[in-house]
Amino acid sequence: MMKNIIIDEKGNIKYHKSGDFHSMFGVVRENEIKPGIVKSNKGHDFIIFNAHFSDELRNIERGPAVTHIKDIGYIISFTGIGVGSKILDAGSGSGHMASALARVGCEVISYEKKKEFFDIASNNIKKLNLNVNIKNKDIYNGIEEKDFDLINLDLLEPWKVLPYVKSALKSGGYLVCYLPNITQIMELVNLMDNSFYLWSVVEVLVREWSVQNLKVRPNNHMLGHTAFLIFIRKI
Repeated sequence: MMKNIIIDEKGNIKYHKSGDFHSMFGVVRENEIKPGIVKSNKGHDFIIFNAHFSDELRNIERGPAVTHIKDIGYIISFTGIGVGSKILDAGSGSGHMASALARVGCEVISYEKKKEFFDIASNNIKKLNLNVNIKNKDIYNGIEEKDFDLINLDLLEPWKVLPYVKSALKSGGYLVCYLPNITQIMELVNLMDNSFYLWSVVEVLVREWSVQNLKVRPNNHMLGHTAFLIFIRKI
């Protein structure tokens, strides 16, 4: 488990688990690594504070690309899911989305058809000590469970799942699809029947600001398009 965040004089952020910390600015011995400002053997200052779940999640083993935190946050807040909500997450990948959903108290079932990614996601979820029922299963072949409040799909062809979603999702429940291309949304909407209602299509953009004393400005680079989020309600 991640124990500490260590930041050097140039603002470089490092994650520390155990042992002495070595860097170009010197060494900090393990018994000196504690919250506060600590000097290395070369006299350089390091800012140190305890790590939390978000730091662990950022540093999970990666397989395929993960759902970005800006999109995860929007999905959780927009749909109103929380403690006790029953969620199906398909296309587990590295388990990033499933882990975030479990962290806010949801009952999460996750499908991943590729054994390689299933193993990565399972290992990550175990390390994070989260309760996720992850299955090495292809959702294109069907959904075993029922009565979901939310079904989240990170798949190339989510329209193939619509017949199964129809019987697995509660009335008023959300089908959320994470799609990089607008043509995928067009295909999905075109294949929806009158069991579904198109609720919202959005993309979430984030721009950080640099604050250095009186020098305050937006960063030159912003995190723009990662994917479209399409929200569909079951009638």
